[in-house]
Amino acid sequence: MELSRSFGAAATAYAVHRPDYARAAVEWALACAPGRRVLDLGAGTGKLAAVLAAVGAEVTAVEPDPAMLAELRRALPELRALPGSAEAIPLPDGSADAVLAGNALHWFDMDIAGPEITRILAPGGVLAGLWNVVDDRVDWVAGLAEVSGSAAIGPRDTPDSWRAETAHLRLPGFGAPERAAFPHGQRRTADSLVATLATRAGMLVMPPDQREALLGRIRAYLASRPETADGEFTLPMLTCVLRGSPVT
Repeated sequence: MELSRSFGAAATAYAVHRPDYARAAVEWALACAPGRRVLDLGAGTGKLAAVLAAVGAEVTAVEPDPAMLAELRRALPELRALPGSAEAIPLPDGSADAVLAGNALHWFDMDIAGPEITRILAPGGVLAGLWNVVDDRVDWVAGLAEVSGSAAIGPRDTPDSWRAETAHLRLPGFGAPERAAFPHGQRRTADSLVATLATRAGMLVMPPDQREALLGRIRAYLASRPETADGEFTLPMLTCVLRGSPVT
């Protein structure tokens, strides 16, 4: 299964287990926008769209996967949610003040998506990508990343790897992007954290026996750590943001 198409089969689990985005990160992403008409592009099950609505944005969500789109519409029936992709955005010219993408910008074919995003942005509009990463500056999180490997905690999933990966992210038609990171966290138990990691793209495409073996090793690690062995804990995270504007 192709990585970018792996999420639909796990749409319900994705909706339950994936975190939302730090409100401060969303507000920073929108700070330079000329208005509050926001396109959530590659919206998934609506994790970012819900935060956008909470900060007062007029949200349109666009998602290519039918299962993810159905979950978004179920969770956020009040939002306008359309089938479409970054490469074929079903909106008229100049109809958005900002385009935001939550853990999705790296999936876009920017040679096609860049001009499409520019087309639908109003003058002065902004493009921002947001990524939730685990904060491996915390000792037990660093250990979790080591045990989990790249299938569960991979490129763009820790602060340093996010900076390295996005340094090479091409944004045709846009100027040099700004970057910022905002503290975030998610209340988890060991079981729910394992379930969260199981929704990662690399995990979804693994052979079932290998996936179960890896999840077993992760469970054993979490049981061995005093921070995660019993009850609820906060998974330390950051919401990292890349923000740019079209070159005029």
